[in-house]
Amino acid sequence: MTRSLRAPASVLAFVLLLAAAGAGAEEAWVRGASLNLRAGAGIDQPVLGSVAPGERLEVLASSGEWVRVRRADGSGGWIAASYLLRDAPPAARIAELEAEAERLRQELDAAGTHAADLRDRSDQDAQASAALQAELERARRESDALRAGARWPEWIAGALIFTTGMALGAWLRGVSGRRRQTRLRL
Repeated sequence: MTRSLRAPASVLAFVLLLAAAGAGAEEAWVRGASLNLRAGAGIDQPVLGSVAPGERLEVLASSGEWVRVRRADGSGGWIAASYLLRDAPPAARIAELEAEAERLRQELDAAGTHAADLRDRSDQDAQASAALQAELERARRESDALRAGARWPEWIAGALIFTTGMALGAWLRGVSGRRRQTRLRL
């Protein structure tokens, strides 16, 4: 094909790709060398700047063989449609995949750290639960012992002390009461 037939065919293919993609924000990448970003659709329009090969652009509108685009920094202009690719070039795709791989590595590291924290917390909770279980078991044994009458040695000791005190008091009263009576009888 001659150059004049290739350009309209590529423009037509690009426009069809844009139409088939839907109403969402369209992306395109600069193919070939550095291109001029123009103020309008046509080579007679003033140059606003340039775009580098492989640069990602947002497609805003199309007019014939020209496409209105916006750069990542927000600036925009018109570029010939034949110099745009619908799919990202391999270098851009590799960069995207490497960035995604790095993001996934960071998420994996964060998940590993979180899992380790949860394991530590679980171990601490298990230790606290074991300590509480041991305390509960001790309280149950003590309660069972009290219900079973394990306090009888305390009761017997108290009764012996009381009885001994009463006997000693009676004996002391009897011994001291015979010698002198301090009480007046009327």
